[in-house]
Amino acid sequence: MIRIAITGPESSGKTTLCKALAAYYGLGYIPEYARTYLEKTKGKYEQSDLDHIARGQYDNLINTPGDLLICDTDFHVIEVWSAYKYESVSSYISSLLQEDLFDLHILCKPDIPWDPDPLRENPEDRDFLFERYIAALEKHHKNYIIVEGSSDKRIEKSIKSIHRIQNK
Repeated sequence: MIRIAITGPESSGKTTLCKALAAYYGLGYIPEYARTYLEKTKGKYEQSDLDHIARGQYDNLINTPGDLLICDTDFHVIEVWSAYKYESVSSYISSLLQEDLFDLHILCKPDIPWDPDPLRENPEDRDFLFERYIAALEKHHKNYIIVEGSSDKRIEKSIKSIHRIQNK
């Protein structure tokens, strides 16, 4: 089984890329559990809710069968946001980051326009947060690529990287 995580700051094209990759490979993708959770709470949450979100994302990842899984978000999203908003990260989220759950992380650069959404919070610091994603992926020694530019360029680079992993 090959697991691919699409990660990056808010409104950086994660879901769009997931949908495109899922269509290319003829499969579904694992949605961002935070959206499901926050829709139920009408966008309200506390730091302790981040563990519930991480647990939901983990359960969906572990319980989804398939030879190739595309996941709309990873645990770095929760780590970076928790550290940014609350200045700490729970031991549960830290433990998930120690596991090798993904074969590749595709980090989306926020070089596309901000798309307002009731669940999004931070249009101002996307570039700052992007740098924190790079630092987090490096810190945890994750295999990752950065995609940027047009949707076509992002898709093409992602597919090439996924094919390399499939052909190992």
